[in-house]
Amino acid sequence: MNFSVVGGQFWSLMLSGLMLGLIYVLISLGYTMVYGVLRLINFANSEIFMVATFAAVWAETGLFHHPITSQPLHGFKLFYTFVATLIICMLASGLTAVVVEVVAYRRLRARGTNRLASLISAIGASIVLSESARILSHSRPQQSPRLLEKTSLGEFGGANLRVDTILVVVSALLLFFAVDRFVNKTRLGKALRAVSMSEENSKLMGINLNRVISIAFLIGGLLTGAAAFFFMTEYESTKYNVGFNLGLAAFTAAVLGGIGNLRGALYGGIALGLVEEFAAAVIGSQWKSVTVFVILVLVLLVKPNGLFGEAIQQSRV
Repeated sequence: MNFSVVGGQFWSLMLSGLMLGLIYVLISLGYTMVYGVLRLINFANSEIFMVATFAAVWAETGLFHHPITSQPLHGFKLFYTFVATLIICMLASGLTAVVVEVVAYRRLRARGTNRLASLISAIGASIVLSESARILSHSRPQQSPRLLEKTSLGEFGGANLRVDTILVVVSALLLFFAVDRFVNKTRLGKALRAVSMSEENSKLMGINLNRVISIAFLIGGLLTGAAAFFFMTEYESTKYNVGFNLGLAAFTAAVLGGIGNLRGALYGGIALGLVEEFAAAVIGSQWKSVTVFVILVLVLLVKPNGLFGEAIQQSRV
């Protein structure tokens, strides 16, 4: 163990942990939105993330014809390529999430099956998406071109304030607060909260359950797609099983904050990202996945409702 690295790289680790944690937050919101409405863990969400990373590669190399060796873009060309790729990633994951809901969950829900059947169906959908991507990609990693030049905006306490890292942090926070406002202030958000509290009473009030549930999957998918875009901007590589470790970490973040609690997902994701980065610095990066799993087990054993629990109805989807 090397504790001295923490003192020397404290702010650098804080920044990278914050960036990673906010990616976890956006993915965990995919779990949170679905669990809040259906009380179901959508294990296919990690593969929905994977689909969006492949969509980013396709958009940048296939649609906009930027080879892997291309130079970073600048000005308006960079702006519209970035925005278009972000939208494509979000649409790809959002539509995939809705298709998964219709194919894997809706018929089971209509037949009144138990949650175990839906859980098995979720795992099946996850395997189908992952294996399809493996076959189509021939199990090879996929690289994306570097569209954004990763220049430094300065330093703070020894931490390099790179433009891509700041972009991820600011954009992820803006997306989270937009979703939080949507859920708490809009009519559709009130419908989501109503279904979360009681499906039967929601029906009596005239709420279309299938529509609301599809919206929950769509929003969760859109946020997961945004996380995939930011992940590709930062790491520029993906493969068919890229969602496994990230999905486990995001699920752990959701459980840590309180599964079904939007703001809990924010705090849980940031906390997990920071713990993971500091643990990797002290005991080695090869232990990152182990650290996540240990935290998940400890949370389930000590405080299964998470740090903030599920009792905050206004914050829960």
